[in-house]
Amino acid sequence: IDLGLIFYGIKLKLMHIYILGSAAGGGFPQWNCNCSNCAGIRNGSIQAKPRTQSSIAISENGIDWILCNASPDIRQQLFDFKASQPARQLRDTGIKSVILMDSQLDHTTGLLTLREGCPIDVWCTSMVHQDLTTGFPIFNMLKHWNGGLQHHEIDPTQSFKIKNFEHLEFIPLIVKSAAPPYSPHRHDPHDGDNIALIVKDHQTQKQLFYAPGLGHIDQSILNIMQNSDCVMIDGTLWTDDEMQRTGVGVKTGREMGHLYIDGEGGSLNYLDQLTKAKKILIHINNTNPILNEHSAEYVKLKRHGVDVAFDGMQIEL
Repeated sequence: IDLGLIFYGIKLKLMHIYILGSAAGGGFPQWNCNCSNCAGIRNGSIQAKPRTQSSIAISENGIDWILCNASPDIRQQLFDFKASQPARQLRDTGIKSVILMDSQLDHTTGLLTLREGCPIDVWCTSMVHQDLTTGFPIFNMLKHWNGGLQHHEIDPTQSFKIKNFEHLEFIPLIVKSAAPPYSPHRHDPHDGDNIALIVKDHQTQKQLFYAPGLGHIDQSILNIMQNSDCVMIDGTLWTDDEMQRTGVGVKTGREMGHLYIDGEGGSLNYLDQLTKAKKILIHINNTNPILNEHSAEYVKLKRHGVDVAFDGMQIEL
């Protein structure tokens, strides 16, 4: 009996989620930051894992993968992610498509690194496509590489399927957050600037809710979270005023379009209401105390059954 084929057969029946990067913009440690976390991981005074900028990969068979966002760290992330290079021919990749949740630089500039693999199918809303053909015209730039990025429009009110992923259904969800600073409509938000994704695997009947740029949770989003088997949401900041407290910025989390974790109205209050889902925080800012695995905040999350995403983390549903 070929045990490899047996294992391969088992893998076919699962939705695979691989966390390529788990940090917010700048990664951890951030190259020019000496906050207590960044300095601490460099000098070894805290227990923490280095993290690249946030992105995940999803598969229904463990061989063919869809990227959700393409971070500036994509080259190193794909080097560390061995399943992304099946090496079936001289030039090869397991990455078949890219879904963009927004047009933030830390979620899109990795497309520049992927240019050797063009043409590449890229799924995004019309608002994201507008940003990426104006303020940051990456679609225009990459046309010179074998046809460049092939745009597939996401209607944020309609589910969609991706070719060769027959069991996966992608359901976009409009989330209230901010367009990037370079966007021509930075101060004029539109539906489709940011989306979350419900990913349903109709083979396993499992569901992922992925929302790395979540700025607000209402009852409808809570209902989705309660009906999901894995909830992976924005964990940028521990408190809304964290950037101000640590002296590295002046904006609150809400002003940046990110929901804080702790305190009244924080995401932890909502995560506590989930009974069946695996609960994971992703897109962690370098100032967030949950990066320190000996911190009271990290211990509190563990006590509440919430995991902090790390690069290389794998989930199977």
